[in-house]
Amino acid sequence: MNIAKKLVFGSPAYQKTSQKGGFLIERGLFGNSSPASQSSGFWCEAISSKINRWAPLFIALLVFVALLLPFASASADSGRYLVKSTKGFWKNAFGVRHAFGNGFSTDLSDFQVRLAKMFGIAVEPVTALQILPEDTIGSPPPSSGATSVPEPTIIPTETPTETPAVKAKAAKPGPFRFVPSDQTPWGLEVIYNDPDLVFSSGGAGVNVAILDTGVYSEHPDLTRRISQCKDFTNPRTPVIDGKCEDKNGHGTHVAGIIAADAGVDGRGIYGVAPRVSLFTYKVCGNNGLCYADDIAAALRLAVDQGANIVNMSFGSDQESNLIKGAIDYAVSKGVLTVAAAGNDGPFEDSIDYPGASQAVIAVGAINQPLTVTDWSSRGINSITEPWIVEHRDIEFAAPGEYVESTWNNGGYVILSGTSMASPFVAGLAAKYWQSTADDSMMATRDFLHSLATDLFPFGDDDASGFGLPSVK
Repeated sequence: MNIAKKLVFGSPAYQKTSQKGGFLIERGLFGNSSPASQSSGFWCEAISSKINRWAPLFIALLVFVALLLPFASASADSGRYLVKSTKGFWKNAFGVRHAFGNGFSTDLSDFQVRLAKMFGIAVEPVTALQILPEDTIGSPPPSSGATSVPEPTIIPTETPTETPAVKAKAAKPGPFRFVPSDQTPWGLEVIYNDPDLVFSSGGAGVNVAILDTGVYSEHPDLTRRISQCKDFTNPRTPVIDGKCEDKNGHGTHVAGIIAADAGVDGRGIYGVAPRVSLFTYKVCGNNGLCYADDIAAALRLAVDQGANIVNMSFGSDQESNLIKGAIDYAVSKGVLTVAAAGNDGPFEDSIDYPGASQAVIAVGAINQPLTVTDWSSRGINSITEPWIVEHRDIEFAAPGEYVESTWNNGGYVILSGTSMASPFVAGLAAKYWQSTADDSMMATRDFLHSLATDLFPFGDDDASGFGLPSVK
């Protein structure tokens, strides 16, 4: 390949060696450049000429094969990559999923990755993130008061009187519906600072984007709140408008914590800000896996579409430059970003990205006794400037254990995780969005600080930062 390359591009090395009786002779493959060996120079030059003639054809064949592979690249040996080139040729060759300033993302096979590197194109894997809880779905609190990650369960709901065949349709709005065990669960009562809370309020005129596993848009407590629904996870089509089906359930649960309005009949559950408009963007697959390029593209689109607040209940130990760039873009446009801190506690500096970013509000989880759970990730607040949010600091803690909310069958479940804590803070930010301030984002963030009650251990600690924000 080195020989062909020198011949194709007519390098000085080729020109020099040709004058001495042929490239192969100069390289010593036929011995020294003796008169006898030079007599065969004509044949060597002829061979070189054929290589020179066929090498472009060989390269073209490689590229042609690459052009045939974009649709096949979603096979078992493929992966998501960022191709660091803005050339139209490579975009056409590999197919573009999302375009960014320094390149584009796409799914590549191992062969395509090797081909790109052969031509000096930088290619790097796209970071994969995971929804948080992962395994932190939980049943009602055990009598022992343990704070370990529990096993999954679905809340018992009202049993319809119809036949079993009709019961299967109970998830859809109709003459009957599922009802929650509590319309204003303990987490909402804590955020509203009212144990006798009957209903929640606020959020009108505020757009909250939820980047998650999608949403069950027909849930009676959410259907009036959803203004946008998009899917960024389809392997063939990067963005599908009007579709955000949630086959996981996580995104529907998060949406309920922020925005559930109890439904037209008033029998459902309430979220923190039941009058917000939701942008429900599916960026995580049904298995809870989320690719950074899909997240970054969704975040940028949410900003362009007029989102005021973005909730991200997923995380990774590794920071993604794609997501970081999208967060910086959001901040430049005055959009507040809120994220789950992670479920890797109680170890110091176990906070996940994107929550670990200084520009993002990172939220840890508390339980019903208002103490931070063992599994909630910790920041490094104890070694950074007190009461100043810095990189890898926890900013708040909110209810995150045994949280009841909406589910993707039209009913309700109890889950645990910092995934549940983050939307409480996002919802509170929507309720108190400082729309008349010069900088609404920073004014709202500062106002949340003023609403926070310090939790034990006191001070700007690694587990809860400013503490628990609540309605005053």
